[in-house]
Amino acid sequence: MRIETTHRVDHPHRDVVDWHERPGALIRLTPPGLATPDDPAEGGTRAGRIVGVRLGPPLLPDVLRPRWVVRHTDSDGQGRFTDRQAHGPWRTWQHEHEIRPEVAEDPSRTGLHEVIDVELPRRLSRLEPLAERQIRSVLSFRASQLREDLDFHARFAGTPRRTIAITGSSGLIGTQLAALLESGGHTVRRMIREDAVGPGEIAWDPRAGVLDPGDLEGVDVVINLAGRSIATRWTKAARRQIYESRIHGTALLARTLARMDNGPRALVQASAVGYYGGQRPGELLTESDPGGEGFLAEVVRDWEAAARPAAEAGVRVAAVRTGVVLSDAGGALLPQLPLFLAGVGGRLNHPEAVTSWITLDDIARVFAHAALSVDVEGPLNGVAPQPATAHELARTLGKVLRRPALVPVPGFGPRLVLGAEGARELVQADQNVSDARLQAGGFHAAHGELEQALRHVLRR
Repeated sequence: MRIETTHRVDHPHRDVVDWHERPGALIRLTPPGLATPDDPAEGGTRAGRIVGVRLGPPLLPDVLRPRWVVRHTDSDGQGRFTDRQAHGPWRTWQHEHEIRPEVAEDPSRTGLHEVIDVELPRRLSRLEPLAERQIRSVLSFRASQLREDLDFHARFAGTPRRTIAITGSSGLIGTQLAALLESGGHTVRRMIREDAVGPGEIAWDPRAGVLDPGDLEGVDVVINLAGRSIATRWTKAARRQIYESRIHGTALLARTLARMDNGPRALVQASAVGYYGGQRPGELLTESDPGGEGFLAEVVRDWEAAARPAAEAGVRVAAVRTGVVLSDAGGALLPQLPLFLAGVGGRLNHPEAVTSWITLDDIARVFAHAALSVDVEGPLNGVAPQPATAHELARTLGKVLRRPALVPVPGFGPRLVLGAEGARELVQADQNVSDARLQAGGFHAAHGELEQALRHVLRR
């Protein structure tokens, strides 16, 4: 079976080729719910490079995720190279890439021409039409990622490349954010909670209060994403971990930066729209509005306050109040997909309750925007421009998946998973959060409309 596609990117040929050669490019080109590259810090298309990925959602154990390995060959350094399968699910696989100027008279446009020759195992040969549709959807996703990331990087083309330290760099957002920054030519130093660190990594222990200021010398910006997932049953122990994992790490970073004479001059702090409280029906919430009530509101209020020592010492501090992140690799969307695909999906909340959402790729760009924009300071809502009601979310997801969305999820379901308080604050939230400040700062969401966003995330 041969699959041949051509996509256009409105960026110069050299910029497109250079992007592919940088670390982070493979992560950005790989749908996160479909596969996970073995070595996210490595990049390039040089001949002989071995590229391995684990297939399947990252939440599955590796034993259930087959490994696929390809080798780069025939690379000319100008955008032409070939991948050949060394090990994996296909009987044969050869993928020819050609990045070429689209029109000689217009160097600002580049064509991505790809030819894939693939054979399925004989016992699966009848699945060729399905395989072709899936491969074409991935190629389209990759072209969109490239186009949108280059659009983002073009905004900062005239600014110096930064060295950026990131906590939580292996998480859902952190993985994509680190790759986005690296593919833009910035240097990323991952902060990890282990004694043995690799090249460019920084060891720290927020629970023990251990962070060597010397390790942050030469770093321009710190992005703090560390914190235990809130997508868990809210037991007393879990609540304590959710709180302490955010406050302790942020306080340690803020104290350390405040004491440094020549340390990072900016701290971009993860936060959440939970600041406003779960039940704010009928309000349009902006960064100047007071916080709300509930456990998450308390956590976020103290989380942002923990960064205050850095701000008082003259460090630029921005707090990105993240909305509901749409991704097929985690977050609120993933648990709904099996229900919808089985034809029994539906809304999770009362029909008019508002959800302020954002795609995984756009929230990664929001954090990068906050890190690279010297005038972004204080709280910043990280949400898409068009929030959606529970009815709209279910109806649109059903439309994209070509499944009905008629059966509301019984209230006891989320309560069983999250507990009564967790279900009330997460699943039953009603928040219309404004992105006006984000837009005023020059940020443009690549996925501002819900159906377009879901089609991108789910490759439909």
